[in-house]
Amino acid sequence: MKRTYTHDPDHDYGPTRTQQRRDALAVLALAQQLMEMPPSKLAKLELPEDVEREIANTRRITAHIARKRQLQFLAKVMRRHESEVFDGVRAALGENKERQRQETAAMHRMEALRERLLENTDEAMSLLIAEYPNVDRQHLRSLVRQAKAEKDANKPPRAYREIYQLLKQLATGGDEATDEAADELPGNAED
Repeated sequence: MKRTYTHDPDHDYGPTRTQQRRDALAVLALAQQLMEMPPSKLAKLELPEDVEREIANTRRITAHIARKRQLQFLAKVMRRHESEVFDGVRAALGENKERQRQETAAMHRMEALRERLLENTDEAMSLLIAEYPNVDRQHLRSLVRQAKAEKDANKPPRAYREIYQLLKQLATGGDEATDEAADELPGNAED
């Protein structure tokens, strides 16, 4: 079919084929993200019934090519709906990605601090104490010594993991971590 053009500047020709393809690929990417979500999180999203049904159908298929074809059909079903229907879903996925990125960055910072504690104990300890003055220094030093001994003896890294948990508690709870760490010390148990 030949597209006719008019000299009217107010005439709307609609989206170009390139834009239509970009939109279709964006819906396909959204469908892929929905497929990768756990069912518990997917249930919290407000999706149309037919989309939920197609997601369930697509998850049942295990053959690679058939699953890919079914995913494309899911995207086609999603394109039948107005894009506003999926705005809430996109927002929820965007928030999840940002939160996951922040959590991952925080985890990497804590792991780096733990490594500094094991390599340069005194310097890293003084930085940690400056940031968290109420930290139980004795308990932390004991964990660092235990972690080094476990590493040298090729034992399971129990103290190494405890250091991470302590740093995580400090980063999220502040004073709660020092109280819990003090309660875990022998002789400090309340009877």
